[in-house]
Formats: sequence, structure tokens, C-alpha cells
Amino acid sequence: MSSVLALARPDILQLQPYQHATWDPSLERLHANEMPWRAQGDNTDAGLNRYPEPQPKALVERMARLYGVPASRLLVGRGSDEAIDLLVRAFCRAGQDSVVITPPTFGFYRVAAKIQGAQVIEVPLVREGFALDGDAVIAAGRHAKIVFLCSPNNPTGNLLDEAAMLRVCRELSATSLVCVDEAYIEFAGRPSLAARIDEFPNLVLLRTLSKAYALAGARLGTLIAGEEIVRLLQRIIPPYAIPSSTVDEVLQLTEAPQRAGAAARIRTLLEERGRMQSRLAAASIVARQFPSDANFVLVEFRDARRALEAGKSAGLLVRDFSAAPGLANCLRISVGTPEQNERLLSALERL
Repeated sequence: MSSVLALARPDILQLQPYQHATWDPSLERLHANEMPWRAQGDNTDAGLNRYPEPQPKALVERMARLYGVPASRLLVGRGSDEAIDLLVRAFCRAGQDSVVITPPTFGFYRVAAKIQGAQVIEVPLVREGFALDGDAVIAAGRHAKIVFLCSPNNPTGNLLDEAAMLRVCRELSATSLVCVDEAYIEFAGRPSLAARIDEFPNLVLLRTLSKAYALAGARLGTLIAGEEIVRLLQRIIPPYAIPSSTVDEVLQLTEAPQRAGAAARIRTLLEERGRMQSRLAAASIVARQFPSDANFVLVEFRDARRALEAGKSAGLLVRDFSAAPGLANCLRISVGTPEQNERLLSALERL
């Protein structure tokens, strides 16, 4: 057994996975207790009367090309949330094991750990610049099964230092997985860490189509890791996790013309992000704003409640993070269309 699999729950390693119906598209199906006729109005390619293919081959191969990794390194699931949940369930024993998070950060890492009964160890980001405290993360990670890092970080928007993250991987190679959530990497101008998977067997990456590819409603996330981790998680993922309609839509909407369209939208969004940052810097209600490598900006207001209400008066919702430790009076603002951004900026400037 490899050292990385030695970190997994022993009962998961011994688990006999669910035996789903054999997948053989060359044969007609009388083995899965499905309805042999389509529902009226069902015009999908595969037919919604049939169970979808577990880990659909065409979808896995498409994601492998999109992210530049071998298909054997991929697990596709219902958004990154499912991948986070699978990791915690596979590696953390309830009441015994821990995960490390670096607040302020994405809230589902904590939720997934708590659902599993795992302890959560907090190592806050350094307040000035929200940098990673590498020494503290390594010290905590020696007592945890998974370290969750988000880069660019949500809700602060900044990239974490790549050398610091790889140092965490190196120092914790025998004790912890290091899961780097790259949900916003397409907006950051820095490549994914996918090329480092061979070098760091304990490194796990999360990617999503929700942000850059405008497919949040499709709920398609991808986990990238060494083959042993992927095979382990395949043992516990629900057998028909990806709806066939989602497979059809994702394959259609990640063709070359759609990828070119996504790249153009990203360029426009980055231009709008810069315009928003410039205008916000001059607004009297803004105390400060933080650098962003994502598709949103984190802004500290002199009066967050008034700023929130100003957004609502313009017909727009922004996210209030004032209650989060270290983020008093902070709102997270997603970059919208030029028209939406102008409405929000004008409302704030009037304050």
C-alpha cells in the first residue's frame, strides 16, 4: 500500500463498492430494471429512461483535455462540493481525525468535516494580504488528514503563494492530503498546479465549470489527483452521479467554439474588474478594497449596511461577510455585466 493510501480510513480501503449494472452500449438493456420506453417529450441523446454511465468516458476525456491531465487522474462529480465531501468521508474517521482550514475561506470545507464528525483546525490567513502562514499550516497539518487551501481564495480573492503551498505538500507528504481548490484559477493568470501531481502524490486539486465556463447550473466539478486516490474515491461516489442530461450539455458547451467564447467572457470580466476597482477606490464610502485574482472583489466599507442597502436599491444583491472573523464591514461583490456594475457603482457613489 502506498503512503498516501495509508492515510485513508481502513474500512473504506476494505469496502466492497456497490456493483452497478454493467455498462455495455453495444447491447440492448434488460438488466437494470429501467423502463424500456422514453418519457413523452424526452429528446435527449441517451434517453432519460436509462441510467447514466458511471464516470462517463466521453465526459472524463473531455475534462482531461480541458485541464491537460491524463483521464486516469480525474473524478467527475456534482460540483466541487461532492469532491470535498468524498475526500472527507474517505480519509476522516468520525471523532478521530481532523482537517485544517485557513479562514477566511470557503465555508463548505468546515461543513463537510462537521457532517463527517471530523475536527476542524483553524489556521487563519495572515491578515495583511491574506497570505498563507506556511509554518502554522504545516504544524497543524501533522495532526490532520486533509489540509484545505483555496487559491484564489474565496472570499478574499487573492492567490496563495505557490511556493508556500508546495512546501506544505512536501512537508506533509507522509501525514496529510493537501487539497487545493482552484475554482477561480482561470481568472488569475497563473497555471494550475496539475503539472505537479506526479511530484506530490498527496496533492489533490479541485476544478469546476461553474465560474469561468458559465455552467454553475450544470453542477459539474472535477477532482484531479494521483490514480490511487481517484480509484479510492470511485469506490464511494454514488454509482450514477452525473445525470445524462448534464453530460450532454457539458459536452456540447465545452466544444472549441464555446471555449473561445468563455475566454472572451473572461477577458471582458477582467476588464470590468479593473474598472470596478478603480471606481471603488475613489468612492468615499469605501475604506479599502483588497487585490483580487478572481471574478469578484472584497471591499471593506465604512458602513457595510448602507452599502448593502444601496445595492438592493439598485436591484442587486452582494454578499455580506461582515460577521466573518477579520472581515468586519466587508462585502464580496461578484463582477457582473457592464450594465450591472455601473448600476452598483453609481448607487455606491451616491452615498
